[in-house]
Amino acid sequence: QVQLVESGGGLVQAGGSLRLSCAASGGKFSINTMAWYRQAPGKQRELVATVSRGDSILYADSVKGRFTISGDNAKNTCYLQMNSLKVDDTAIYYCKAVMSLSLTTYWGQGTQVIVSS
Repeated sequence: QVQLVESGGGLVQAGGSLRLSCAASGGKFSINTMAWYRQAPGKQRELVATVSRGDSILYADSVKGRFTISGDNAKNTCYLQMNSLKVDDTAIYYCKAVMSLSLTTYWGQGTQVIVSS
């Protein structure tokens, strides 16, 4: 059973930065895609960014130019560097991993990001 553990959330002022990490563990596995989603209070969960094998990267329009997703295959870890944070970025951020062979999807427990004005 693959487990995902996010870290790096917290409280930051608008214009500040945070770096989220998502570490995968739990036996032998190969990850095809890792992604960050977020869910603000009263809103649906939305995609923030994805990174796949071969370094194919996608961003939501709302974070382009401010967020950077990256992956470390050796560490089975994904990062989300968030710069120029806005109050609207306030949400719980979730990590998702899709396995290469089975396409099984795993989710982390989420990490809270609060951006104050």
